[in-house]
Amino acid sequence: MLTLLVNGEKRNIDVDIDTPLLWVLRDNLGLAGTKYGCGMALCGACTVHIDGIAVRSCVTPISTVIGKNVTTIEGLSQESNHPLQKAWSEEQVSQCGYCQSGQIMSAAALLAKTPHPSDVDIDNAMSGNICRCATYQRIRAAIHSAAKAGG
Repeated sequence: MLTLLVNGEKRNIDVDIDTPLLWVLRDNLGLAGTKYGCGMALCGACTVHIDGIAVRSCVTPISTVIGKNVTTIEGLSQESNHPLQKAWSEEQVSQCGYCQSGQIMSAAALLAKTPHPSDVDIDNAMSGNICRCATYQRIRAAIHSAAKAGG
């Protein structure tokens, strides 16, 4: 039995220590906001925070997160009212929505480190997140909006 700290709550799971964090979150803990995209850490759909750092959960063995704080999109805000989530809605970023939790988690890590990012900062931080709907301009606008709101 392994004990994880996910979204501020201790959770016990019984899985192989090599199981990717993504599958523990989705299959064992029922946190389906984190998406499977490519399985190779290339698309960003599975991005979560580990101790505040954006990581790809599809290639992160569960053994590496024991004793660390894991935050998923569900843990970003209890009421879905984080400044980024509000800005995403206001800027109408989502089309299909599949990549959005990973996009928002990457953006949240950026804003935690760089509260007032430039376009270059945003482009660099978000470059590993693929949006098949190509809403990149709206993503950038939402990040700027959230930064102004203290996101």
